[in-house]
Amino acid sequence: MQLACCCGSAACSCCCNCCPKIKQSKGTRFMYAFYFLLVTIICVIMMSPTVEQEMRDHIPFYSELCEKINAGENCKTLVGYSAVYKVCFGMACFFLFFAIFTIRVNNSTGCRAAVHNGFWLLKFIVLVACCAGGFFLPQEETFLEVWRYVGAGGGFFFLLIQLMLLVEFAHRWNTNWSSGVKYNRLWYAALALVTLLLFSFAVGAMVFMGLFYTHSEACLLNKIFLGINGSLCLIVSLLAISPFIQKLQPTSGLLQPGVISLYVMYLTFSAFSSKPKEILERDGVNTTVCVFPLNSGTESDKKIVTAVGTVILFGCVLYSCLTSTTRRSSAALRVCRTGEPETEEKTGGGQNVVYDEREATVYGYAYFHFVFFLGSLYVMMTVTNWFHYDNHKIEKLLDGSWSVFWIKMVSCWVCLFLYMWTLFAPMICPKRFEA
Repeated sequence: MQLACCCGSAACSCCCNCCPKIKQSKGTRFMYAFYFLLVTIICVIMMSPTVEQEMRDHIPFYSELCEKINAGENCKTLVGYSAVYKVCFGMACFFLFFAIFTIRVNNSTGCRAAVHNGFWLLKFIVLVACCAGGFFLPQEETFLEVWRYVGAGGGFFFLLIQLMLLVEFAHRWNTNWSSGVKYNRLWYAALALVTLLLFSFAVGAMVFMGLFYTHSEACLLNKIFLGINGSLCLIVSLLAISPFIQKLQPTSGLLQPGVISLYVMYLTFSAFSSKPKEILERDGVNTTVCVFPLNSGTESDKKIVTAVGTVILFGCVLYSCLTSTTRRSSAALRVCRTGEPETEEKTGGGQNVVYDEREATVYGYAYFHFVFFLGSLYVMMTVTNWFHYDNHKIEKLLDGSWSVFWIKMVSCWVCLFLYMWTLFAPMICPKRFEA
């Protein structure tokens, strides 16, 4: 594995001899994803008061150590939102540099491709230096204010890319399974079952939010947006199976709107969870309404919600970064259009590597790094709760923020708009659709 090669040739040979062969393109993306995940975990630790308290209680001479390294009282400069901004600034600069450095790299035989696909220990040192360098920037207040808006713009753009890829994924899924019906009728049963499950979960989520996130005397926005999003999901579902759309796209069915509807319900639920809590006075007692049932439980329930939310955050970011940078996904966004390269296997002293990019790259190098650059900004804004970063902690990520609410609600409408556009695209741009 390439991770062991960061420790030298001996460790590389010892570890990799017993590993199965791997494509060079896949191994490279795995390594960059590992770097990304490592920095993301560090950012979460920096924002977590629980981890900070555990370090203070279990590390001997913690206060003295912080003073010796000039990190302030109890290492205040190494924790909190400002530290996350600085670390993510370094990671973003790292990936942005490689995005520029690898522009128009078409195969793996050049020197720039060699840097992209190797020198992992050196690149790890550069990444650490970039993240550490953020702590030595002058005019900290000005930097944090400007970088906040840069992060918001980049993070929102990252969301838009993922929405486009979700729509593209839904279309490909339906097309692949529909083509299988010609050869085996079981594919039709599988298609019908999955479609039924998707709509069942979507309707169930809508009913759940109607029960727990609406109230007869409060939560007016929740009622309005739940009704709007539910109606829009119904409209796109009917459009997908309408005779007019079926004539334009014979493969159009209910699977795509099922995927889109479920994702929109997830975003709606996430938006409602991110909205500041509403308090209603009943018999002289202030009562919090329209909240997730676990939020009103014990402290352990809140920790479970936070842990699951953090795992989902990691999974979504890494999955989207890796899947959104393949050549197939790039073609969907009109980023790269070259054909599939030939493969060549070569066996060395370590792991067997399939050099599958001799003739042409499997994915766009510059686009790959640019997505990770945007992903760095998205992680930074998500961990610090977007605009409301003051005194924010990772354990309170779901407590409430109007900025997060509106960003996720707008994302719902953008997702539905993109899907509707793909339905009418053959009529508006017939030549490009046929191509």
